[in-house]
Amino acid sequence: MTAVTSVVPLEHARFTGSPQLADVAAGAVLGPGSRGDGLRAVQGALLDMGFALYGGADGRYGPDTARALRNFQVHATSVAFPGVRASGVLDAATLRALEALAPAPGSRGQTRSLPSPFYAGQPVRVVIALREHRTFLFDPEGRLVDIFPNAVGTAATPTHPGLKVVRAKLDQVATENAGARLWNDRHVFGARLLDLSWVDGHRSGEELHGTSAPALLGGDVSHGCIRHANEDILVLHDALAVGDRIAVVETLQDPHLGVPVTVG
Repeated sequence: MTAVTSVVPLEHARFTGSPQLADVAAGAVLGPGSRGDGLRAVQGALLDMGFALYGGADGRYGPDTARALRNFQVHATSVAFPGVRASGVLDAATLRALEALAPAPGSRGQTRSLPSPFYAGQPVRVVIALREHRTFLFDPEGRLVDIFPNAVGTAATPTHPGLKVVRAKLDQVATENAGARLWNDRHVFGARLLDLSWVDGHRSGEELHGTSAPALLGGDVSHGCIRHANEDILVLHDALAVGDRIAVVETLQDPHLGVPVTVG
């Protein structure tokens, strides 16, 4: 007699009622060539969680969706979902992790497994998670404001983890002038730039800035700086002040971070 394994129904409001995702929960995998409303719902959740998905929620699996899923899987593995693998395809383990972590329909962010707004005991305004390519912005009281996708350094020119501070803030004119001076391209740094130093005052050679290539967000493509969409760097520029601390970590397992936060 063959044993029958029961499948726990999907309960998250973003995913219930989707036959495509019910099949994934039962063991199917969505990868290259897949399309459908279930995949669109997953893409929407990834976007609202701050993962880069340049093509938007179009219900089609392509390279952008693979990259967003892989970045989410890196995050899920770092916050106690050991069954998840960074494969870039949607399987049952990844879908269950999304159920646990995705915000309610119409909401952004996460309510579980957020980084602490403390690094080595010091309050920070931003946590940058390099391997999952996300930037977490907190208000001065340590409440999450939003999560933004980023792009970071390549293996040859990495973004260095550690505690940094905002050294200077450049407006659009100064940002464009810096791009023209350094790279002969007024738009390479996007709309704004925040220069960083190490917390001890030494120059880090890294910045938070916008981008003229939004399709590359979510990857390791820079010379060490942390790129953001131009609309997101405007938010960061307005929210942060000179002297605010920025924690850069490989993953949220970094021992310098405090206990993960649950919101709401």
